[in-house]
Amino acid sequence: MIKKLCCLTAGLAILTLMPLAAQQSKPEEKAPATRTLKIKLNYTGAGTVDAKHRIAVFLFDTPDFMAGNVMFIAKDVASAKDAVVTFSGLTTSPIYAAAAFDPAGDYDGESGPPPQGSSVGIFSKTPGVPAPIDIEPGKTVQVELAFDDTIKMP
Repeated sequence: MIKKLCCLTAGLAILTLMPLAAQQSKPEEKAPATRTLKIKLNYTGAGTVDAKHRIAVFLFDTPDFMAGNVMFIAKDVASAKDAVVTFSGLTTSPIYAAAAFDPAGDYDGESGPPPQGSSVGIFSKTPGVPAPIDIEPGKTVQVELAFDDTIKMP
C-alpha cells in the first residue's frame, strides 16, 4: 500500500511539474535570415589588376556615401578585372556598392578614401547616381558593377 501511495504521489508531482517545464523551455528563436550579394566586376580601364594592384569593393547601407561621410558596412578585394566578390551574412537592404582601383597598389581599402588618381565606380542605373540593391532575407542577388578610368579620385 505504501509503495502504491509513493508511486501515486510521484506521478502526481510529475504531472504537476510538466506544465512548468513546458513553459520554461522556450522554442529557439530563429536568427533573422541573412542576405548574400555577389558583385561581378567589369573593370575595363587600362590598369593591370593583380595580387598587388587590386580592386577594393565597398558596401554601404545608404547612398550618402557619395558625400564622403559614411563608413562602409563591408569590404572585400579582387585580384582580377572580372572577378566575382561575394558578401554573405548581410542583414540590411537595400545595399549600395562602390569599387576603387589604385594603380599604385598602395591602397588597403581601410586607411581612408581611395588615393588620388584611383579609378572609381558605383553600381548605378543612372550615371553618377548610386542605385539601391534590394535583397530579400535568405536570398542571393548578383549584380554587375562596371567601371573604367573615366572617373578618378581627385
